[in-house]
Amino acid sequence: MSLSQALLPEFTQEMAGLRRVIERIPAGRMDYKPHAKCFSLGDLANHLVEIPGWTVSTLTMDELDLSDPDLVAKRPAPSQDAAGLLRTLDAGVEKALAVLAQTSDATFGENWTLKNEGQALFTMPRATVLRSFVLNHVIHHRAQLGLYLRLLEVPVPALYGPSADEA
Repeated sequence: MSLSQALLPEFTQEMAGLRRVIERIPAGRMDYKPHAKCFSLGDLANHLVEIPGWTVSTLTMDELDLSDPDLVAKRPAPSQDAAGLLRTLDAGVEKALAVLAQTSDATFGENWTLKNEGQALFTMPRATVLRSFVLNHVIHHRAQLGLYLRLLEVPVPALYGPSADEA
């Protein structure tokens, strides 16, 4: 089994869980912050729905510079509601799945570099970038968003088994 075929079910499962959490974002609460040092709910959710799309640049480019004007211009406009967030998420997941399915094992072993203003922040094999910078990053922030939902008295969806709100 190829690495892409092994990763596709995990990627699909994690993105479905992310979608369930995004669907629960309450209207009119995008400015909510559980603590002064936290992202607002809107900032956290907008960041989260962009992450799956990073799969495409990770698997098709050798490096990415966060200060690249073309990259900045292509970023989706922040959404102010769950429907807009879901559109961004679904578009990114669709593109990511198409690229992931076509990626060779050799490509996964090649190094990828993240830069900012020409300065390398890290260089890692693409497989490591996909698992840490994309999948684990989604899981981390999705958990934060789940806590925001709990604090707002919104039922938290089941992800890896039942939640306190769903059997």
